[in-house]
Amino acid sequence: MPKLPVVSGAEVVRALERLGFGVARQRGSHIVMRRGSMGCVVPNHRELKVGTLAGLLKQAGVSLEEFLDALDA
Repeated sequence: MPKLPVVSGAEVVRALERLGFGVARQRGSHIVMRRGSMGCVVPNHRELKVGTLAGLLKQAGVSLEEFLDALDA
C-alpha cells in the first residue's frame, strides 16, 4: 500500500471534486464537502499532516488508491 502524500487543503478539495464531492459550505479555513450522504471536513491549510489526511479519507469513504488517482488526474 502506498504512503500518504503531503498535500495542501486546496489539492485535497480539487481531488475530492474530481471524485464527485461538492463544496457544501465553508467557515473560516474549514471546508465541508458532501457527496450524497457522505461528507468530510477539509482544513484549508498549506500542508495537511498525514494523520489528518488519513482521517479525512476515512470520513469521506474514499480509498487511498481512488484518492491518489484523482490527485494525479
